[in-house]
Amino acid sequence: RRSSDLWRVKSTWANRRMVYGRWTMRLVSKQALACLLALWAMSTAAQTACKQPVYLTFDTGHMGVAPLIAQVLQRQKVPVTFFVAHEKTQEGDGTLGFTWGPWWAERAKEGHEFASHTHDHVYWQSDDPTPGVGDRFQMRPSAGRQAGHAMRWTAAEYCDNLQQATSRIEALTGRPSLPLFRAPGGKTSAKLLAAAKACGYAHVGWAPAGFLGDELSSEQHSNAQLLDRALRNIRPGDVLMAHLGIWSRKDPWAPTVLEPLIVGLKAKGYCFASLRDHPDLKSWIFTHSRTP
Repeated sequence: RRSSDLWRVKSTWANRRMVYGRWTMRLVSKQALACLLALWAMSTAAQTACKQPVYLTFDTGHMGVAPLIAQVLQRQKVPVTFFVAHEKTQEGDGTLGFTWGPWWAERAKEGHEFASHTHDHVYWQSDDPTPGVGDRFQMRPSAGRQAGHAMRWTAAEYCDNLQQATSRIEALTGRPSLPLFRAPGGKTSAKLLAAAKACGYAHVGWAPAGFLGDELSSEQHSNAQLLDRALRNIRPGDVLMAHLGIWSRKDPWAPTVLEPLIVGLKAKGYCFASLRDHPDLKSWIFTHSRTP
């Protein structure tokens, strides 16, 4: 009898564990489904509401104007994508250091997106022509321990630098980044783009009219001229690019030009969308994103 009772107890607990496991799996499945449905609903709503989209993006910089840029984005309710590298800043321990961690976390809460700009802000200079060495590239970082030095990198080393920026911004924001990158200066080659795609990163440049000119000399290109040119030339579908502070520009572009530009584009019937909703990128992002 004791053996029979013991078997009954074990059987009961086994049944409970099985039922609990099934209930847990159903709960997890429902949560995952709810997450996917929410993302689909947000994307569909954005497409429905945004008929003439432009895609505003920011690369990192000295961060001196970053708080003012954030205020403009909040007032205008404009979503952007930040391409992040660990660059020197006017204050603190770099763009991806602890000083600016709370700033990035707040942007994540507001719904902005993030992507890699290479961790060490690494400029591609040329493909290595040496035969028999595989895909190698002549690179020059402008940040980090090797800043200013000519380097010869393998495809794996370049991918590692892309991933370092991704991992760091994810640690600061608590949310996954987009599987995208922007090469500093927009400088690439077919081999570099193929190497990046092989490790899960698609490149995003900018439209000719989307170059907003914040890194040009303010003596030769005034803010008024840059604003006028942008409002005249930007078209729906353009990817726009500016920075979170440029060291060389004496008359800062942001936020002086930023808010009038946003207001002016809205007045023309344009709207602002995330790169997550870009028609040329949606399929790649869906396929290569690691988590919802």
